[in-house]
Amino acid sequence: MNSFFDSAATALTLLLSFDPVLLAIVGRSLAVSALACLLGCIGGLMLGAWLGVARFAGRGVVLTLLNTFLALPSVVVGLVIYLLLSRSGPLGFLGWLFSFKAMVLAQTVLVLPVVTALTRQWIDDAERSHGEQLASLGAGPGMRAILLVWDERFALLTVAITAFGRAISEVGAVMIVGGNIDGFTRVMTTAIALETSKGDLPLALALGCVLLGVVLVLNTALALLGRWRRQQRTTQTPMLEGGVA
Repeated sequence: MNSFFDSAATALTLLLSFDPVLLAIVGRSLAVSALACLLGCIGGLMLGAWLGVARFAGRGVVLTLLNTFLALPSVVVGLVIYLLLSRSGPLGFLGWLFSFKAMVLAQTVLVLPVVTALTRQWIDDAERSHGEQLASLGAGPGMRAILLVWDERFALLTVAITAFGRAISEVGAVMIVGGNIDGFTRVMTTAIALETSKGDLPLALALGCVLLGVVLVLNTALALLGRWRRQQRTTQTPMLEGGVA
């Protein structure tokens, strides 16, 4: 009992004193996840929007594979990227292994299927509601995808927030490709695992509190965005319907 309360008190001291080591780990973790989320959202929004409006042979197989990638274990992603970036791997010449770039790449690969699948679902639903109307006005698949993404832009913000939550809470892949090097590639999740194994519970507990705070902020943002979106739908005419009228 004393160990728990002593660790909690020390963790609180670290948080209130803005411990430099703590801040460095938190800042690095946020930077890696934010950049990975940005890259994943750029690629995922484009691919998901295209899958939402495109109809082609084998589309069902592609969607099945996409949904499979949603459950892909992060350690498997880390292993594959490790093999690609290792000195004997096809991308070894980049020299990215055990670096910030390798961690960003790993989290981007994890985020991409999430963004793609959720975007595809939103755009597919919108296509069923407005696709024929837009096609009758001469909009091809590419233009329909752009218009539908714009119309669902606020809903797609929830996709970006979800993707960031997926990235910030990931541990397996970044530990494998980043190496958890102190001062260089150590992020919140990997630091919590390492410090707990070392018995440095105050730092692990402080980082855990920060990570829970980040998740709480993300969930609050999702709830507020959903409420605001519902209010917008009840007070405004959708863009597509208003544009046609």
